[in-house]
Parts: sequence; structure tokens; C-alpha cells
Amino acid sequence: MSVDLNIQIDRSSPVPLYHQIVQGIETAIHDGTLEAGSRLENEIDLAQRLNLSRPTMRKAMDELVRSGLLVRKRGVGTQVVSSQVRRHLELSSLNDDLERSGKTPTTESLSFSHGPADKRVADLMKLPAGVQVYHFTRLRSVDGSPLALMENWVRDDIVTIDEQSLNERGLYQILRDAGVNFRLANQRIGAMIANDYQAPLLKVAEGSALVTMERTAVDDTGRSVETGSHVYRADSYSFEMTLVQR
Repeated sequence: MSVDLNIQIDRSSPVPLYHQIVQGIETAIHDGTLEAGSRLENEIDLAQRLNLSRPTMRKAMDELVRSGLLVRKRGVGTQVVSSQVRRHLELSSLNDDLERSGKTPTTESLSFSHGPADKRVADLMKLPAGVQVYHFTRLRSVDGSPLALMENWVRDDIVTIDEQSLNERGLYQILRDAGVNFRLANQRIGAMIANDYQAPLLKVAEGSALVTMERTAVDDTGRSVETGSHVYRADSYSFEMTLVQR
């Protein structure tokens, strides 16, 4: 059964009509009016009901399909894929971003250890002699659904960490509470397919697309404070960025 959308169109607004449709559908997805799997009324009927041209409606739907929120299926129509968590590229933690967007994040600790870093991590973080690391893996869920599998290493000369604190607070909040002032981070975003370890934890099929992120954060004294390797469900997560002409 298709869902009739109640989108308000303001023809006096400087916002293009097609983008008003995009914003209206995005809002309906994010507030739960349109749930994952919901089928929209066809573009012709929707255009007629909103008194818009078919090209305008097609442009809006094309943009939503490209963004991964909608999918067109032959014989079925246009459906909602999911309400994606969208994260801006800035020096913040996933937990902070989720809370700011009104989500309810929960964390499950999968592994936790404290000891010498392996050579790769020691070189990456430029650790001084004698400095060890906390090494842990966590599963981050939002509103009860798994979203991210996160592996991190944190130097032990700036903070004391235990599993309980990691389950209760975001890593960056723990570090800030310990007096760390973040300055910058080197970050790499990529993609991979889910393997037999990641798939059941994230509740996706093996071979499903995952978004990857590797980051090393530096504080205002120039120390590499933490490094991490995270994977996210691609059907529920994306990064947003603004590109500037130089």
C-alpha cells in the first residue's frame, strides 16, 4: 500500500520546488512518517496532487534515489530504503553526532585490553617509549539497530579507560573530560563488503556494502591521542561534506 505524502509547497519561497519536495520527503523519513519499506504513490499522481510538473517531481525523486533514501523497484514502485544517519565531516565522535541529531545510541563492548601497541599502531601514533595503549572494539547501535563496529587504540599516558565508561559515554567525551583538547585529525573514508565476522554483528548479509573510516586524532600539544578503524552499515549511514573552490 502506498503512502500519501502531505508536503507543503511554498511557491513564494526562494527554495526551488524540487528541493522543497526533497526536504519534505527527507523530513517524513527522519521523523518516522515514512518507515523503511514504505511505498510512495507514483510520481505522476504525486505531481498532479501537488500541482507540480512531472520533470520537477522526477528531479526530486532522482535526487532522493541518488542519496540512498529511496529506491525504484520494477513492478513495486518507489520505496524508502532507510532513515540514514548522516554525519558531517568534522572532528566529533559518532556518539556526539547521534545524540545531537536526537538519536538514542547504545554501546556494547566486544573486547578490551591494555598493553604494548603493535608496531603499526606505535608507528602511526608515534608513541614514546614506555607508553602503552588501550585497545577495544565496540558495537554502536542507534534506536536498537546496529550501526557501527568500532576498533580503537588510545594512549594510556593521558587517560584511564575501562569497559564500563566506554559503554556509558562516547570515547571523545571521555577524552575531553580527561583534559584532552582536540586539534585536528587525519581521516580516510572508504568502502568494503561485510565479512563473516562483521555481518552477524551488524545484522547484514555477508557481502553487503559497508562504509569504512580510519582516523587518527591529534590534540593541541601535537600528540596523536587515538586512532581507530570503524565500519558502518552502508544502508543506514553516510558522510556529508561541503566542497569549497580554492
